[in-house]
Amino acid sequence: MADAHPNISDLIIDCADPERLASFWGGLLGRPIARRKGPYVWLKRENGLGMGFQQVAEPKASKNRVYFDLASQDPAAEQRRVESLGGQRLKGYETGGFLVMADPEGNEFCIIPKDPFEFDDEGRTSYLSNQDLPPKRL
Repeated sequence: MADAHPNISDLIIDCADPERLASFWGGLLGRPIARRKGPYVWLKRENGLGMGFQQVAEPKASKNRVYFDLASQDPAAEQRRVESLGGQRLKGYETGGFLVMADPEGNEFCIIPKDPFEFDDEGRTSYLSNQDLPPKRL
């Protein structure tokens, strides 16, 4: 009998400028732009998962309810790379201990270590050294 559960096929990000965000995320994830059609720009599909960007008229209004955790061997180096691509670190998350970044349109994502890390019952962690990773303003 076939599995009746659906699979996540694509992650779509609404945005003002799909070319700009596709370039940012494509550079960050090492995925080239694969297709463009109408209001959409898609990155190359990997491991069965597609990522696309849809142009919408309305601006981002508040904190994302869904976001990405990107695992890196060196979160500090990854922060610098994100900033070189046009992203930035978000201020206000320092007490939680997570490295919270934003893409050029303000969509939040975290950079976490590839190795397992601990967090407390309040959801705080300490994998960062705040001296090494100064907060940036959005």
